[in-house]
Amino acid sequence: MENGLVHAVIMDKNGGAKSITYEELFNYKEEDGILWAHFDYSSKEAIEWINDKSGIDPIAAEALLEEETRPRTTILDDNILLALRGVNLNPDSDPEDMISIRLFISPTMIISTKKRNLLSVKDIFEMLEHKKGPCSSAEFLISILDRLTCRMEGTIDGMQDRSLEIEELVIESNSYELGSKISTIRREAIAIRRYLSPQREAMFRLYHEKVTWLSEYDRIQLQEINNQLIRYIEELDSINDKIALVLDEIANKTSEQINKRMYFLSIISAIFLPLGFLTGLLGVNVGGIPGAENGSAFAIFIIILFILGTIQFYLLKKNRWI
Repeated sequence: MENGLVHAVIMDKNGGAKSITYEELFNYKEEDGILWAHFDYSSKEAIEWINDKSGIDPIAAEALLEEETRPRTTILDDNILLALRGVNLNPDSDPEDMISIRLFISPTMIISTKKRNLLSVKDIFEMLEHKKGPCSSAEFLISILDRLTCRMEGTIDGMQDRSLEIEELVIESNSYELGSKISTIRREAIAIRRYLSPQREAMFRLYHEKVTWLSEYDRIQLQEINNQLIRYIEELDSINDKIALVLDEIANKTSEQINKRMYFLSIISAIFLPLGFLTGLLGVNVGGIPGAENGSAFAIFIIILFILGTIQFYLLKKNRWI
């Protein structure tokens, strides 16, 4: 991939495709079939080919080479320009660190660009290798959207399971050491939803745009994929709601424990405050302290303190303060 070309194939419109090299791209003609070129947009050769040799609209070329994108749909004449996001399922990666892909799709040419590998793209290449891939640009569009959306299911279902597990832990075991788990799930849900919401809008616009090479059946499939995406967004909202309830439950239980401890300390203070006052008063090192010359004075004072403490405890118990 020294020249930035990850894959380039010419689809034969029967589900298969023939791989071509970077050099062969320069000799491509529309009558050869549907070209799909997949580039690393950071490569110098990729930038050169897309800008100077692809023949696409300069607006589309600029969008394909943008470093930061948000999901969107743009129609240029009868061509579709898409920016999409998929969950990061690469090894040792965080799913919420979503991978972007940019697509220019016309009836005879497909150009896609990426920085990191996206498994959904790999799926379609493998389908083409087994002659079970898309036969047209419209089918390619449906396939890539379907793979991107379907691959989110496992990640979102896993987040649902973890949120339910945390909810059960809080309710059943009164566990308060869940901060890191809660923050992880919440971060993932927020990050994924951040891109799914504009992606839903992009697909909604794609469904309603007048593109001649999209049939009514293609539009129905787009609508079904969009409905699935909406369901995932609703599940993410549900996860956030669960996490909010869990946080409220933890806050309530923490507050309850603090109140109990403060109440206990208040009771202890109420009992020992008058006793402490008496011992402090009689401990003043000045003349005239009662019982200073009486050998039994200390024992009598202890008995008085015990009686006073017992009376206090009785009064607190009687008034149901303890």
